[in-house]
Amino acid sequence: MASKMAPISLQQTIKGDRSMITMSDDNAMMKQIHATHAHDGREIDVRPLYQLVEDILNRSTPGVDAIVTTSQTRVEALEDRTQHAGFIAMIEALSFTIDRISCEIACKCSGGGDAHATTLSIFNMLASYSWDAKLVLTLAAFALNYGEFWLLAQMYSSNQLAKSVAILKQVPILLEHSALLKPRFDALNNLIRAMMDVTRCIIEFKELPPMYITQDVPALSTAMAHIPTAVYWTIRSIVACATQITSLTSMGHEYAISTTNETWELSTLAHKINSILDHLKKQLFICYQYIEEKRNVETYQMLQNLFQSIHIDNMKILKALIYAKDDMQPLVDGSTKRRVHIDVLRRKNVLLLISDLDISQDELSILEQIYNESRVHATRMESQYEVVWVPIVDHSLEWADPVQKQFENLQATMPWFSVHSPTLIDKAVIRFIKEVWHFRNKPILVVLDPQGKVVSPNAIHMMWIWGSNAFPFTSLREEALWKEETWKLELLVDGIDPTILNWIKEGKFIYLYGGTDMEWIRKFTTTAKAVASAARIPLEMVYVGKSTKREQVRRCIASITAEKLSHCWQDLTMVWFFWTRLESMLFSKIQLGQADDQDPMMHEIKKLLSYDKEGGWAVLSKGSFTFVNGHGTTILPTLLAYEEWQEHVVTKGFDIACMDYHSKVHSDSRPCCRFEFLSTSGRIPDKMKCPECIRNMEKYITFLCCHDDHNIKSIY
Repeated sequence: MASKMAPISLQQTIKGDRSMITMSDDNAMMKQIHATHAHDGREIDVRPLYQLVEDILNRSTPGVDAIVTTSQTRVEALEDRTQHAGFIAMIEALSFTIDRISCEIACKCSGGGDAHATTLSIFNMLASYSWDAKLVLTLAAFALNYGEFWLLAQMYSSNQLAKSVAILKQVPILLEHSALLKPRFDALNNLIRAMMDVTRCIIEFKELPPMYITQDVPALSTAMAHIPTAVYWTIRSIVACATQITSLTSMGHEYAISTTNETWELSTLAHKINSILDHLKKQLFICYQYIEEKRNVETYQMLQNLFQSIHIDNMKILKALIYAKDDMQPLVDGSTKRRVHIDVLRRKNVLLLISDLDISQDELSILEQIYNESRVHATRMESQYEVVWVPIVDHSLEWADPVQKQFENLQATMPWFSVHSPTLIDKAVIRFIKEVWHFRNKPILVVLDPQGKVVSPNAIHMMWIWGSNAFPFTSLREEALWKEETWKLELLVDGIDPTILNWIKEGKFIYLYGGTDMEWIRKFTTTAKAVASAARIPLEMVYVGKSTKREQVRRCIASITAEKLSHCWQDLTMVWFFWTRLESMLFSKIQLGQADDQDPMMHEIKKLLSYDKEGGWAVLSKGSFTFVNGHGTTILPTLLAYEEWQEHVVTKGFDIACMDYHSKVHSDSRPCCRFEFLSTSGRIPDKMKCPECIRNMEKYITFLCCHDDHNIKSIY
């Protein structure tokens, strides 16, 4: 009986592996490999071939258990790419080389040759090819034999031809002893997967776009220097895997089971390959970061150029901002909740509502009210605009399910258009929005005309102050609206409380007051009622709370209502809107560069915003005419001293007499003025003048915590 000739053992195959970690051995070995390299300049797109090889190896390594337990062959059609004429031509051109490598591996592995010598002979055969091509061609040659082995394993139970060939290769016997061979197959599969991962990584390096990265970038130059070593050890691993299959088919299961070191040796080689892979992946990640930064710079510059150019419509601008490709519908229509194409915005006035996912319900509620009111009269000019929510999220943070849910909940409440997913907004676009449009965290409303030109960098202030009457929301319209305004009570309460507007028409005396000091509130309201009774004037008072400390305001409202001290707004959204409109008046002027103009109206607005920072305050008016705007330290003393100025009420009238006496008290005791701007507010002025003394105010940096459990966002 003829004796079986044992193929080279894996222990021989990688006997140098223990010494491979020594620098001298590695260097000498790699000198040999580099000496074989004589690339002729031809470049081959190996990606399609690798995908075919990957398909073969993935279907060939499902685990031996899966092969044993099924007798049905799972057939899935390969992708159409294998039918392309270019791919077929490439296979025809390379098939001879692949077949030669396959024969070389089969011959050397069964003939007891040295593993390094076998690997070196493969490099000599592939001398004229690039490093990535050497690897993919060798992997393809291995896949040819390895795929044939597992194809027989999968088909022999259902195909007579496969069964006959499988018997010659001892496949049925091997599978009968699968339990004993399972550790060997598992180690083999792990090594093959590592080989595929390294190959894929090397191909990705080859495919890096040269217009964005060159080899003078350290990460790429480091990787390219290590790729020959990676290719060597991967091809040497291919030789080891081929040796394993040869030993199984030629020597039988007894030999395979008796050689207990084989599994350990395969695992050692897999560890080596995975170490190489980890190093390459780190460099590849750095390269991708570098490329992304270069692309972001390019996209950012493209955006700047786009906004400086003239366009026939707004499509180029909107696509650049939201989604540049035509392969999907990037918007959701708030009215139907269906996906739509960006063309629905063509040649329309578009208001980009830009915010993060923490936009408050107060903001959404008021904006929705304004939006819906504009749609009631769809033919009116002020309704001829569309709103698009552009959600801004930090791309460096993980997009987890809770964040997705938060986004979907917000999107579901919006009646206007919204971007389908925050991931559609490119990093360069986010940078542009932050740097050019000064977006921080607070919502902004950037207005684009039908040609895509920015006509207002932030119309949110206009929207809060004048609603849809500010259409078309341009800076020119903003200036025109300010010219129509005067310091009167309607400016403060318009669009908030119709009851106050009725009191104005009736010519009543109306006191707006705020703060969270209940002791001061009791004294003020009681004194005001007593003075009104003595002066026989019709008085109404309204508590408007404070810009911050929502829970304290809520408790004050409850006390004022219970004690029947005055009228107050039960809906805290109205309180929020009152202060947001005041803030918007200041920011609107800042945006127009008119915050420090000698404008009496702005002086009064700034005073009121400053008074809100500490203590109580009140605005006293008769109908539209506001005759006193004062801090609690001057308002209450004025009312308490009514007997000192009541004699002038008959001749001057209550409003003028009160205003004159308050001016006297105010001149003797001017309260400090203070403005606070959140660092996320966007456009923060470099300097401001005090509304009391008109001098330049000092600038401080403040850290603040209001200890409010349900604190709404501060208006600054």
